[in-house]
Amino acid sequence: MNNSAPATDNGNDKKKFKGDKSPCSPSRVLHLRKIPSDVTEAEIISLGLPFGKVTNVLMLKGKSQAFLEMASEEAAVTMVNYYTPATPHLRSQPVYIQYSKHRELKTDNLPNQARAQAALQAVNTLQSGSLAVTSAFEGGLLPGQGSVLRIVVENLFYPVTLEVLYQIFSKFGCVLKIITFTRNNQFQALVQFVDPVNAYSAKTALDGQSIYTSCCTLRVDFSKLTNLEVKYNNDKSRDFTRLDLPFGAGQPPMEPSIASTFGTQNIIFPSYAGAAGFAPVMGFPQGSGLLVPAVPGAPGSLAVPASAAPGQIIIPSVSGVPGNSVLLVSNLNPEAITPHGLFILFGVYGDVHRVKIMYKKKENALVQMADATQAQLAISNLNGQRLYGRVLRATLSKHQTVQLPREGQEGQGLTKDYSNSPLHRFKKPGSKNFQNIFPPSATLHLSNIPPSVSVDDMKKLFASTGSTVKAFKFFQTDSKMALIQLGSVEEGVHALIMLHNHDLGENHHLRVSFSKSTI
Repeated sequence: MNNSAPATDNGNDKKKFKGDKSPCSPSRVLHLRKIPSDVTEAEIISLGLPFGKVTNVLMLKGKSQAFLEMASEEAAVTMVNYYTPATPHLRSQPVYIQYSKHRELKTDNLPNQARAQAALQAVNTLQSGSLAVTSAFEGGLLPGQGSVLRIVVENLFYPVTLEVLYQIFSKFGCVLKIITFTRNNQFQALVQFVDPVNAYSAKTALDGQSIYTSCCTLRVDFSKLTNLEVKYNNDKSRDFTRLDLPFGAGQPPMEPSIASTFGTQNIIFPSYAGAAGFAPVMGFPQGSGLLVPAVPGAPGSLAVPASAAPGQIIIPSVSGVPGNSVLLVSNLNPEAITPHGLFILFGVYGDVHRVKIMYKKKENALVQMADATQAQLAISNLNGQRLYGRVLRATLSKHQTVQLPREGQEGQGLTKDYSNSPLHRFKKPGSKNFQNIFPPSATLHLSNIPPSVSVDDMKKLFASTGSTVKAFKFFQTDSKMALIQLGSVEEGVHALIMLHNHDLGENHHLRVSFSKSTI
């Protein structure tokens, strides 16, 4: 058997899989075990769609196994990283995913593949159409498809609160604002996401769904509004980026204990955004169907208790954020990594207080974030990312804090305290940085560029880091900002580390961030 024909795999590897979730090296082909006998190819494919394009699928129903081929190894790595701590379910049964030893699937000559290919063709047709999520991410949204959704709740038999709406819609991405109101005797709401792709995912999955069995049905459409203006944080409206807003006219801000239910220090509790900015499809099971578990790190369950609403559908519960803010970062390149480099990179996702590279094992480091939410955000975006030729691994550490070394101690220069650094991105309450947190990308957003710096100057600067500059453009509305597209995501990561806060002269220091856009 060669590495392209996995059909002869059998179920005798159960013990190996149980003891080692990923015994094989990363591959774009993934091995799925314990799949229900009545599951369809479309359901298998749907597990991979949030993470990128699915190029092939092979089901071995007699062995309760399947193989899923992603378009890239990066997408497969991200998928495994996501599902390892959060086991997916198909038809209410847990499904286990690991890398396959096969590098590709060749199923052309295998019998019974017609339905699998039809399912793939249907997905590809949808993704290439005008309403495809892929097209939406690349700027192909139809007019009127922005980041604000309008929700009408029909057959309102049980109360629907702002908190319930937040729990449901935050499964699809960062929810910035919610406004609820009654119009024409109907309960309605406006929900603003950080990104139109998240809004599209939520609309696609939730339109027509009932919060409770046979009642409280959601009708979801895009709003003509592009931004919601929230004046008060109360039970009718909420701005999750502005916890300082008053409860009402002449009243103080929301109690910290209530505000902390939704966010910490103005950081939004994110759902996983995926390698290409997709939010995972959150299935609300009615009978049988796909159920993707929520991401650890989102707020606790806010569902109305079953006793108050018998017969409600299952809104998957979500584990709270672990209290630890210290990350263990491993598989680093000891020849290239520095405390400053880790500070800059992890600082994209929160304020880094301390960094310690292990003196005797420089492939490992500890990174202490400002709080546990930021630590979880960094894990979600950076675990599995390539950095200086290696695949970075990030997880929560058993340590609760990073200790500073004593004077004269060995490796003293490998531990740095950044608690009071002026480069922290999230110190200012309500900062726009909270709304511009994206996974590593080949396209970078540049700001604080002085007028005297030209396109050629910027291209030469980034080329000096070893990057391949594919495109560059200044913003038409603001010449201090620009987008630059480099040859790969890894080049984007390296360039951000090297050039964020670079002195461009005239008292201007370059600001570099990952971007969701392409040029």
